[in-house]
Order: sequence, then C-alpha cells, then structure tokens
Amino acid sequence: MGYEIRGGPAATEESRAGNGARSGPRLVAVSDLHVRYTENRDIVEGLHPESDEDWLLVAGDVGEYVADVRRTLQLLAGRFAKVVWTPGNHELWTPPGDPVQLRGEQRYEHLVRICRELGVVTPEDPFPVWEGPGGPVAIAPLFVLYDYSFRPAGARSKEEALAIAEQAGVVCTDEFLLHPDPHPSRDAWCRARLRITEARLSEVPPELPTVLVNHFPLVREPTRVLWYPEFALWCGTEATADWPRRFRASAVVHGHLHIPRLVWWEGVPHQEVSLGYPREWRRRSGTPGRPVEVFPLVPNGACA
Repeated sequence: MGYEIRGGPAATEESRAGNGARSGPRLVAVSDLHVRYTENRDIVEGLHPESDEDWLLVAGDVGEYVADVRRTLQLLAGRFAKVVWTPGNHELWTPPGDPVQLRGEQRYEHLVRICRELGVVTPEDPFPVWEGPGGPVAIAPLFVLYDYSFRPAGARSKEEALAIAEQAGVVCTDEFLLHPDPHPSRDAWCRARLRITEARLSEVPPELPTVLVNHFPLVREPTRVLWYPEFALWCGTEATADWPRRFRASAVVHGHLHIPRLVWWEGVPHQEVSLGYPREWRRRSGTPGRPVEVFPLVPNGACA
C-alpha cells in the first residue's frame, strides 16, 4: 500500500557514501549546482539517472536567476522519475540583473509555482514516500533558514556575532541580496518557517521514518570544518538540532557548505551533497556533480 503525506553526543564519523553498481531504483541527491558558471551548466547537462526509477533530491542553490532555476529543474524532471527541490539562499536572492525582481516570500512562492508546473516536489507539497530499497520512508523537503544562532565563541547576541564576523572579513552576500519581506528580518522569517515546518513534520505518521532534505545543515556539527568559522552564522539554526531524532530521520541531506562529506551524528547520517563552484570541485577527486546515493546507508558510510 502506498503512502503520501499531506498537510502541511556521539563522536563524528566521516566518509563518503558509496555509489556502487547496484541495479534498481536509487535515491540520490545533489545541491549547489550554481549553474551561472558555464562549467557547472555543462556538468548538469551530463546528469542522468542510473535507473528509470531513480529519484533526485536537489538541496538548493541551483542558481540565482529564476530562468536558470526553471531551465535546470525542467531538464532534471525530464530525466529522473521524481525530483524533489528545496530552496537555497541563492534562489532567494534578488540579484539586480534578474528580470524577476520579486523579494522574500513572494520570490519563494513564485519558485514553488514553477516547480509545480514542472512536476517537481517542493516543501509546500505533500511529502512523497520512497518505496524503493530501504523504504517506505517519507521524503521531507524543508525550507528552514538561519537565525544567527550558530555564533562564534564569545558572542552573546546576533549583533555581537555579526560584529565578530565583519571584523574577520566574513560577511555573507545574503545580507545584501536575500530580502525577508514581509518579515522584518531573516531570523524572523526563519522563526516563521520553523513553526510551519515543525507542524508539517508532526503530521507524518509515526510508523514512517523520514529523509530530511534542507539546504542548510540541521545540526551545527558539519560546520565545524569551515575554513572561516564565522560563516557558520549563515548556516542554520540551533532550533533544529533535535529534529533528526524527533522526526525519525534515517538520513539528513543538505548542501550550502560546499564541503561534500558524510557525517554521522547521534546515529544519523548527515550527507552534504554540493557540487559548489568550479574552483572548489576542480580540487576534488572523482566525478564532479555526480549525484550521491543517500539512502539506505549503514554506519560505515556505504549504501546498503
């Protein structure tokens, strides 16, 4: 019987998920495609499923321009059996050169409408249920921002944290291009999204585990390796730290950090699946942009 969901300290162990030759349907993920770069667009053009039944999770930062997001998701939706998308901070920017000058919630709602035209699942849609290997499991795309609670040592407030980051020369472009309209601030928008998202996750039947997909990490641990630790301010919220346990996550998928790796935290695999900028992926071994199989996993980091 099929499901569809409607309504709304352990040590860290790191390794990359396996991408073995197992046949059959696969649940794979990618993020931070940043298709404004020609090299990245070429990589996206080469993305194909290994099975006609593969699902693709896209964990945000497809691009900054609405037309680029539409074109990319349309391409992927035509190749994969199902595409699930959640926005990154770059999709929420309002760049001066984009013909679509919507801001804040209006921009997000516009992107949701585009996804629905393309048959792409968004955080506003019923959570689909993966019934392939390891299933059934509810696939929950989340739209949760950040609230400046991943603060550097010594900072007792958002203002102190921002001052420390600025002194270190670290200021996220979100401060200039990600507008929270109609909310008074990005952290206020984050609080609103936390309420909405928590309510939706609470409606998932208790017998179903979940795969939680968010652009930003849901726990702070993956940010500990940032070259510029002050950037963690723009990387999530402490309010989601218990969500993987509360909502029975079999896996958490995220991007944003541009440091692809697998971190096991409190028994749950947190998989960062970003492509990133060309200057970043050129330094890595392996095939850039290859979707990562994210479920099911076993504690050694391999696919079951």
